[in-house]
Amino acid sequence: MCGYGWGNGWGSGWGWGGAVMSVLMVLLVVAMVVAVIFAVRYLSGSSVHRRGGAPAPEGMRAEDRLADRFARGEIDEDEFRRRMTLLREHR
Repeated sequence: MCGYGWGNGWGSGWGWGGAVMSVLMVLLVVAMVVAVIFAVRYLSGSSVHRRGGAPAPEGMRAEDRLADRFARGEIDEDEFRRRMTLLREHR
């Protein structure tokens, strides 16, 4: 037709290689987008979602976490006392 390359028609003789390269390019772009999203979430520290209030420090004792939940009104006094007794029994 125009005299460019060896093949005629769409793809100019690339065959299945062109289709495979196209699929690999799409997968590469998707992988890069996912990597950027995970990197942003990791660096911003937003991967840990908790209900209500500020996230509790990882080193916080169980009794302190229970007292914190009681202070926020998540549990009532009876529940607080019952759980505190259980925690102290199983040390």
